[in-house]
Order: sequence, then structure tokens, then C-alpha cells
Amino acid sequence: MSKRSAKRRSGGLNMENYEEEKVRALFPGTSWSPDDNDPMRDQRYVKNVKPRSDGQAKLMAAIDEHNLIMAMGPAGTGKTYLAVSKAVEALESGQVGRIVLSRPAVEAGEHIGFLPGALEEKLAPYLRPLYDALADRVSPKRLKSLMAEGLIEIAPIAYMRGRTLNNAFVVVDEAQNCTYGQLKMLLTRLGWNSTMVVTGDPAQTDLLPELSGLAGICEKLEQVDDIAVVRLAQADIVRHPLVASMLDVL
Repeated sequence: MSKRSAKRRSGGLNMENYEEEKVRALFPGTSWSPDDNDPMRDQRYVKNVKPRSDGQAKLMAAIDEHNLIMAMGPAGTGKTYLAVSKAVEALESGQVGRIVLSRPAVEAGEHIGFLPGALEEKLAPYLRPLYDALADRVSPKRLKSLMAEGLIEIAPIAYMRGRTLNNAFVVVDEAQNCTYGQLKMLLTRLGWNSTMVVTGDPAQTDLLPELSGLAGICEKLEQVDDIAVVRLAQADIVRHPLVASMLDVL
């Protein structure tokens, strides 16, 4: 028996079991890894996402059944999170070959000037919400690997023109900040064996109200049988209860 093993078992206490129980208490639902250099690397990020409202259940069912889904609703209804979660599930299960996440680079009523750095650094503030949603579903190491391999791509809407997105799960976030022409361009990027989820809240556009094309596009696409238009409501808000209360009066 090695000195380390003898030390662990001294006094009748099994230190391996103690450490295992300690880690399980800190991180419920994770698997124990005895390798100190590789402790439970991805376990905490494997989650089974379940709907927390009827509207979310409809959205998740629509994503499973349709290739194009338009999801509209107020802040905090989980539109982006559910779309990204479904995208990760589709990639991990082999249903698609890549994930493409897109978002308009529109400032929320403020002018932050010229940002330093390369293109990715300039776009990082605008794409941060997508990174946050991904980070809750995939470990940082796994996310970095997937992005390095090109299996997850985060791109601004301005760079989507002319592309055909085959075998991909596409998520277009903050679509209320897209014009009618931009959304038409994005929707026509859909290729074979692909799913596209477009999310947004028409009530919180950073464009002039008449320039936002999301509401108009959704009204027209509701006439197409093979396209799902899901409208979430305040009852579907899963953030702090004050969010729903504020939206009642704002």
C-alpha cells in the first residue's frame, strides 16, 4: 500500500469517499472523477431542459416539429435560452452538423463609439447574450473546442447575405432589431436538413418602430402551414417576478 493510500485510510476514515461526498454536495447531479487533473469536466453542463410554462412547452414542441420557428414574446420568457438549448441538443445528437448563431449589432440607445481590437473583439459585446446561453449548456473547454472546429459559429447578421445554411441549426436572436429586408434575407438562408429559430420582442426594438420588421414578418408567415409562429406572454416569464410586474405597467 502506498503512503498516500495509507494516509487516506488512517484512523478508519476513507478519504476518497469523504471527498466524493463533499464534491457531490457542492455540485448535485454530477459524476465523481478521482482524477484531480480532470475533475468532472463536463458533467455540470449536461442538463435536461424542461419547459416551465405552457408557452415554453409550445415553443419546444414547435422546434421539434418544424424547420422554421418564429418566437415572439417579452423579456424573460426563455426564447433565446430554449433555442440555444435545442441547438446544442441537435448538435450533440448528430441531427445537425453545426450551429449558427446570429444577432444584429445594434446599440440599445447608446453610442459606444469605435471598439478596439479585431472583428471578434468588436462584436463580443453584442454577442455576449449568446455566449452566456451557450456557457450554461456547454462547458468552457467544450465550447472553445466546438468554436475552434467551426461546429459553433457566431456571426453578425451583416455577414449572412449570400450564404446557404445546410445541415445546421440556426438561431437568430434579437430579431426585433432587424428590418423587414434583413429578416427576409435571413429567412431565405435556410438550407436542407436545417432548423431556424428566430426570436425577438417587438415591444423592445432599438430601431424606430416603423423600421422593425419582426411583427410584420410574423403576421405574414402565420399563413404558411409548415412554419410555426409562437407567441409567448407575460405568464411565460421565468425571470424575477418583478419583471412580469414591471411589464404590466411599462
